[in-house]
Amino acid sequence: MSTNNNEAGAVERNERKVMRGVVTSAKMQKTVVVQIDRKVRHPLYEKFVSKRTKLYAHDELSEAKVGDVVEVAQTRPLSKLKSWRLIRIVQKAAGA
Repeated sequence: MSTNNNEAGAVERNERKVMRGVVTSAKMQKTVVVQIDRKVRHPLYEKFVSKRTKLYAHDELSEAKVGDVVEVAQTRPLSKLKSWRLIRIVQKAAGA
């Protein structure tokens, strides 16, 4: 006997984390490296500091190129470093 209150027994999943960044490397097979830039306020000096995060994302069709702005979503671990997947290319690189 389940206590699930969803309509028609639909399985509810948590929202996946989605990030937007720039592709910095596309040299691997089916993998791109995405750099996420953000501004964080310093706790003591209260100055905004630039922070960057490097994510490895799965790109099944190898369609993203260096310089593209992309959206990636968190997923189960696919390899040692890769636990994000490419959702869509938001903007193509200028020289493409």
